[in-house]
Amino acid sequence: MAGADGAGEWARHWQYAALPDLDLLRARYVRHTFPRHSHEGYVFGAVTGGVEDVGLPGGTVHAVPGTVVMINPEVPHTARSGAPEGWAYSTLYPSAQVVNDIAAEVTSLRGTVGFAETRVTDPHASRLITEVHRAAEEGNALAADSLLRILVTRLIGRHGSPLPGLTAHTGGARNAGRARAVLEERMADPPTLETLAAELGTGPFALLRAFKKEYGMPPHTWLTDARVRRARRMLDAGVAPAEAATAVGFTDQPHLNRHFTRIVGVPPGAYQRERGVLRPGG
Repeated sequence: MAGADGAGEWARHWQYAALPDLDLLRARYVRHTFPRHSHEGYVFGAVTGGVEDVGLPGGTVHAVPGTVVMINPEVPHTARSGAPEGWAYSTLYPSAQVVNDIAAEVTSLRGTVGFAETRVTDPHASRLITEVHRAAEEGNALAADSLLRILVTRLIGRHGSPLPGLTAHTGGARNAGRARAVLEERMADPPTLETLAAELGTGPFALLRAFKKEYGMPPHTWLTDARVRRARRMLDAGVAPAEAATAVGFTDQPHLNRHFTRIVGVPPGAYQRERGVLRPGG
């Protein structure tokens, strides 16, 4: 299993070709901790052993077997063991398009679907998550697709609602958005906080507060997460980890390896192998 180590930790992060808009992670972690990060799509996780502590803007939730963790797109969160033995879990990462298409087909919900509760007790939904994994691992595309739709329909029907619409932006929020755009454009060589604030016509501490309020993390933490996201897209396209590292602004491949493993849960090389990525000329 990819990412196995002497602590009894192992992980497999992969994508099933028949369901290209779904990422899958099955793992057991003891010492590993996920730093604050977010996802472009949804997170549906089922703990199969131990306890996972998920840190969210509203506090920490404790996930145990029989519960399901549901995290909306772009919600910053952390994860770590909540018990000495660690935790084992199966997690699905469907794209926003997948979830909202299912919602449009089977419910009256329109717009972007959200989940107000992060953790719910639902043993049946938890089993469905593990069954999606099993079907994908067995290469049973019909079952994997069907079970995924049954799961999402159940979660939306019981816990889903439209996400609130965007509110009018304050000046601080506008500066945070402009700062994010600058960091995305200059990811490989970002400015200092002071320089960035001066370019936007505000103060460093005002920008720091506004950015954290808008995105749930300070600019430097957000930038690390954004670099890993972009590196993932490059790795999916067959770019070598060393090349991806420098392209997104990490100093070298070990620097990418460290942050990628912390956020994604597996090293870049294992990530590419499990997804069957072929590098150009390979």
